[in-house]
Amino acid sequence: MAICFQVILEGNFQVVVFHTPAALVSARGWEVLSKKTCTMRVCWLVSKDGRHQPIQLAHSVCVLIGRSPETRITDKKCSRHQVQLKADYNKGYVLVKQLGINPSNVNSEDLGRDQEVKLMPGQILHIVNRLYPYTIHFEEESSEKEALPPKRPYKEISPNSSSNTSNKYLKTKGSNPREHHTFNTKPEKKQEKNKDGHTTEDRSNLVTRDFQGMWSQGLKVSMQDPEMQVYKDDTVVVIKDKYPKARFHWLVLPWDSISNLKAVRRDHLTLLQHMHQVGQKLVRECLDSDTLKFRLGYHAIPSMSHIHLHVISQDFDSPCLKNKKHWNSFNTDYFLESEDVMKMVERDGKVAVKDGMAELLKMPLMCHVCQQQQSTMPQLKDHLKKHFA
Repeated sequence: MAICFQVILEGNFQVVVFHTPAALVSARGWEVLSKKTCTMRVCWLVSKDGRHQPIQLAHSVCVLIGRSPETRITDKKCSRHQVQLKADYNKGYVLVKQLGINPSNVNSEDLGRDQEVKLMPGQILHIVNRLYPYTIHFEEESSEKEALPPKRPYKEISPNSSSNTSNKYLKTKGSNPREHHTFNTKPEKKQEKNKDGHTTEDRSNLVTRDFQGMWSQGLKVSMQDPEMQVYKDDTVVVIKDKYPKARFHWLVLPWDSISNLKAVRRDHLTLLQHMHQVGQKLVRECLDSDTLKFRLGYHAIPSMSHIHLHVISQDFDSPCLKNKKHWNSFNTDYFLESEDVMKMVERDGKVAVKDGMAELLKMPLMCHVCQQQQSTMPQLKDHLKKHFA
């Protein structure tokens, strides 16, 4: 019996597909031959001093590394955007570009600002001032998966859809609001034993979470993650905020790449209006919309690249709301109302962000309901319980 095969390139996969006449193969044999053997190349950024789990670098995706909770680097001499990394799976290296003021170092050579060099496997990248060493590691991962039919046409995920992308925040038949406030809990971690017999968290899950949470570029990854998506159409996608600052906190993002409000022009007005309408739809279908108020708006100086509209309930009941900066970013003029932004674009053709906005984050903690000043975040949170008991 003649059997032939072909190698197909699917993204980062090399797929070997076997072909043979169906009449010559038994049912069990066809089941085996109809499988695809896939080899996927993966690049990891590995901390040499074990500060955190390896970070996956996707092919041709720019990732910013620096001072952040994910890298556990707290050195003030290290910028939040110290280096930009871009992996090339085909050529087997990572392009490193220094963005911070203080020098990064590759293979014992200091870089200059905006200088780019290639980081090869085996070489060492020091993030800043010859500290915080990293290396890269390319590896091949093989797996078998069933041959699938062609992809189905694009479909919108509706808030009331029966899609696998669940929307636990919105009204559905027979829903219990208190059963759905689960987004602040940590997901159950898969456990596996390493060679020494110690139990460790599944590395792939850790890397996915770390990669998605990287500063600035995190949204571009999260918006592609079906587990994060709440709603999508041809123009926008809605995701759950990874670190919600209230019981209900969504982000509405356009598929088109727009870095921030400063990049918005008059041509984007229709897009902003659609984003606002989608945000209003989320509010209407929210479980607690009868008892909670919502605001729709943008941060004047966002920490994440890619423009996004916040849709946030005004209870601010969340363990992720931790400090004065978090609070003031939503309860001062630092938070620009969506309707005001649309009016500004319609009138001026752009969004004007006033000088000194960053100073608003340092203002005293004021209750947004009664304007009573509080000394600390714990005191403010206790005070808010009186308004949202």
